[in-house]
This record gives sequence, structure tokens and C-alpha cells, in this order.
Amino acid sequence: MPILILVMTTMVGGGEETSETAEMFANVWQAISSVSGGNAATEMSLASMCNMNLMYFLIAVFTCIFISDDFRSGYAKNLFTVRAGKTDYVFSKTLVCFMGGALMMLCYFVGAMLGGAIAGLPFDLVEVNGGQVFACLLTKVFVVSIFVAICTLASCFAKQKLWLSILVSFGAGMLLFMMIPMITPLNAGMFNVILCLGGGAVFAIALGAISNVILNKTSLV
Repeated sequence: MPILILVMTTMVGGGEETSETAEMFANVWQAISSVSGGNAATEMSLASMCNMNLMYFLIAVFTCIFISDDFRSGYAKNLFTVRAGKTDYVFSKTLVCFMGGALMMLCYFVGAMLGGAIAGLPFDLVEVNGGQVFACLLTKVFVVSIFVAICTLASCFAKQKLWLSILVSFGAGMLLFMMIPMITPLNAGMFNVILCLGGGAVFAIALGAISNVILNKTSLV
């Protein structure tokens, strides 16, 4: 995904300095996030929309499919009957999906570096430094836990109705999407890292508890 985005937008722009290409990627790091300050984090441009934040919706889809399949196949009902409890199930699904989402974020970062090299985009750090880029990557990973918790809750509510869990997850995700550039900017600092880590932990625990209640109070079919 990042390779296609960076290469295709560079091919369309043709490398010429025009008002049209000004809205595209000026450097590789814009494919990760935007710099906070002014309208940088909220402007509706190609560079601000087609970056790592798109991965949260892909993670949402995979999480919903991963959990919904357990209910559609009858595996969840059999599992709760013979072995694991509802709390263990919610915890394990949240943990596994978070780890998978974190790996997807790291893969996107590697892909962005490869795509930038192929497209010939500069790697110059403008207005940021290496430490801030690393902190930005950490915040992106920690925010994954928020989306995973939301998707787990939606999947436990919808159960075998995959379409419903995806719609609920996307609806909740859209409410958070405009906040992500502000809390995970490219020039992130320690405050952003702590905020995302704490927020992710709170969301995971709170929504996980609600998911457990839903599984205990509703039918599994």
C-alpha cells in the first residue's frame, strides 16, 4: 500500500513544482504522519489523508473477520463450553489483534521507506528529528489498541454478523480518525507517547470488560 501510494502519486506529479503537486508528498515522512501546528494536522490534502492512519481501518476489517469467524463456524460456542472463559477469550483476541496490528504498522513503515526510495522522494527530516519520528511510530502502534478494543466490542455484539461489526467499527473509527493526526503527529514527543499508551490501556480494559459482559448476557448464536 505505501509503495503504491508513493510511487503512483510521484508518477502523476511528474516531479514538477506545481500547485497540484504541492498537495502531494514533499518527502517520505509525510507518508507516516503530518507535523502538528497550524492546519498541518487537519488540512484535507492527499498527503494528510493517504498516510499510515489508513491502516487503522484495515486493522479493523481484519479484527472483525478474525472474531466473527469464530461465531459463524461455531468454534466460539464449543470453546466456551469445554475450555476457556469469556474473559480469557476477550483478552486473547485483543492481545493477538493488537500484536497483528502493530506488525502491520511496522510493515507499513518499512514499505514507506522502500516506496520513498523507489519514487525518489527525499528523506530529509524537515521540522522534526529522528527521535520524534520514533515517538510518532510508537504512538501509532499504541493507538492500535484503541481500534482493536472497539472492533472486539463490535464483534462480540454482532457475533456472526460480520457486516454489522464492520459498520459499527467504521462508524466509531470515523469519530476518532480526525483526532489521530493531533495525538500522533510526526513531531510527537514523550507526552504523546504517554497519552496514547495510557489511552490505549484504558480503552482496552474498559471496552474489554463491556465485551465480556455482552458475551455473558447474550446468546452465542
